[in-house]
Amino acid sequence: MIKRITSFIGLLFLTVSLYALNPAQLAQNPVQQLLERIDKGASRKFQVELVQGPVDFFELDQNGKKVVVRGNTWVNIATGVNWYLKYYAGVHLSWNGMQAKLPDTLPEVPHRERHETAQTFRYDFNFCTFSYSMAFWDWERWEKEIDWMALHGINMSLALTGTEVVWKNVLTRLGYAKDEVNQFVAGPAFTAWWLMNNLEGWGGPVPDSWYVQQEQLQKKIVTRMKELGIAPILPGYCGMVPHDAAQKLGLNVKDPGTWCSYTRPAFLQPEDSRFQEIAAIYYQELTKLYGVSDYYAMDPFHEGGNTQGVNLDAAGKSVMAAMKKANPKAVWVIQGWQENPLPQMIENLNKGDLLVLDLFSECTPHWGNPAYPNYRAGGYGKHEWLYCMLLNYGANTGLHGRMDELINGYYDAKEQSQTLRGVGMTPEGIENNPVMFELLMELPWRSERFTKEAWLQDYVKARYGTDHPLVQQAWTLLAQGIYNCPKGTIQQGTTESVFCARPSLTAIQASSWADSKEYYTPESVMQAAALMRQAAPDFIGNNNFEYDLTDICRQANAEKGRYLLKSIAGAYHAGEQLLFRQLYQRFLHLMLEQDELLARRPEFRLDTWVNMARKRGTTPEEKALYAWNARTQITTWGNRTAADKGGLHDYAHKEWSGLLMTLYYPRWEHYFLYLDHHFGQDCPPLDFFPMEEEWTRAF
Repeated sequence: MIKRITSFIGLLFLTVSLYALNPAQLAQNPVQQLLERIDKGASRKFQVELVQGPVDFFELDQNGKKVVVRGNTWVNIATGVNWYLKYYAGVHLSWNGMQAKLPDTLPEVPHRERHETAQTFRYDFNFCTFSYSMAFWDWERWEKEIDWMALHGINMSLALTGTEVVWKNVLTRLGYAKDEVNQFVAGPAFTAWWLMNNLEGWGGPVPDSWYVQQEQLQKKIVTRMKELGIAPILPGYCGMVPHDAAQKLGLNVKDPGTWCSYTRPAFLQPEDSRFQEIAAIYYQELTKLYGVSDYYAMDPFHEGGNTQGVNLDAAGKSVMAAMKKANPKAVWVIQGWQENPLPQMIENLNKGDLLVLDLFSECTPHWGNPAYPNYRAGGYGKHEWLYCMLLNYGANTGLHGRMDELINGYYDAKEQSQTLRGVGMTPEGIENNPVMFELLMELPWRSERFTKEAWLQDYVKARYGTDHPLVQQAWTLLAQGIYNCPKGTIQQGTTESVFCARPSLTAIQASSWADSKEYYTPESVMQAAALMRQAAPDFIGNNNFEYDLTDICRQANAEKGRYLLKSIAGAYHAGEQLLFRQLYQRFLHLMLEQDELLARRPEFRLDTWVNMARKRGTTPEEKALYAWNARTQITTWGNRTAADKGGLHDYAHKEWSGLLMTLYYPRWEHYFLYLDHHFGQDCPPLDFFPMEEEWTRAF
């Protein structure tokens, strides 16, 4: 009883102390600052209460005209604010809009509403996200993203920005010249794969100004994350060294081979006496720049690095030992993808020292459930893990989701696994399919299993601020079809638009490994688009609706393009040249219509991406380098060898206005004219790479 009274007094003191703050002190409240960024003056409409609690929770309540939001962390309070905005105020903050005009008087909370979760960790980002989506972000964009993270309950996040500076300092201390450092550090659009030990130098060399900008940006990112209670996960040291380190430094290294034709950095063998020395230098430089972290992310031997001749048990222990010297409390965060983490590398590490991101849980979970394809027997053993949604590959444009599998897979894991500790967002690219990310991040706060139909009805109303039967009908069609990819369908992201594909009469996808399938009826998407268009007059000026309308209509046009291509192929093989000509002209015209549709929204325009890259440059030469990075990533992804033999061409394709008009349309037009000119003849395949490479340098 005494303990309970003491705890209550402490809780009361912490709560009351917030009311005693003067306006200047109150401004230091990070949630109130967040509210002000949403809508100036919004913080005066809420009463924020930070209180202690045995589990993570948030509560919604009412005190006079003010909405009360209380929780045990700033992030949980922000989650409560977002829950209130969605389900009481009809305000949905998303990537397409992080500001909103709140009502002068907020709707009341009639009864106290409380949500708890035992899922300790809510994680954000894939390594790839930092290149496919964030390569050229400035602080203004990052500030919005960190707000989004807090509002959606994220309390730990990968923080890779500015790692270039760490490596510059490390290699300089090891005796590398400036030019040698720049041959190792990758360009802005390819940083993620350098940090995953897949390549070095491609896209560079980066100028001195880039290092300065990235250091300043990362310091702001880490500071804001910590203010809100989001734990930054910094990149740790896993044995990566430049491929010439054996000759340059006399190190005992392993050549891991190539990745999609790129030379991988070398792996420093754990037996080398300098492993711990170099790791210590790395952590010293990292700490000087960005502070000590309780979590470090490392992904050795990502996507098939050759491990023959490597003592994997010793390698895992060496990586762990170096990290623990930097911070004895630190946890190694590793992506569970393909064969990684290699069992021999982690089986003898201590429980609690490793956190595994089960990267693609909604499709191919590896956590140990034999009901799913490609499961990993025994899961990750004693090590804790997070249920993650990958969803998007290459930041490709397209509607996609696995609603039933996401929901049921999570609750299955929660019921069956003793080592599940939370959820994670691990997409290769963000700013797409907001419905799926919203669904994922609500899972920890909903104690009971639910259906997508029940959840979606409330989501649609929250998304647009009002209920509408036509819109509900449209979303029901989408949820039962394109957003419900079935179990056992191993597909990497959206069913890709053939408009974006290298031309072929048999084209079904743009990228090499998409495994695109028509698991839904294209007619259901077209019908949903028609319903959204019918409802559109009732939503003029509604930002969320207009974004979704554009995206859904884009998808409907892409479905028409898929049908048309099949008809074009039929006419060609039937020898009907006139029909062939009429159909391919209609296909090309549909591409122009698609370009015009997408030009209405900045989220679907090429110039948004390229201008963001140019803006980071301080000289014409820098602007040209960053723009080339931006254009190359979304097209060839590299040189001819990487694009063709490595299979990377169009991996990060985008169905964007400007890209359709200037590359995809001319590519298809060239192909159709070629077939038309040689109709009925055996024609050698066209080489599209020269056209694509010229495009990367033409602007």
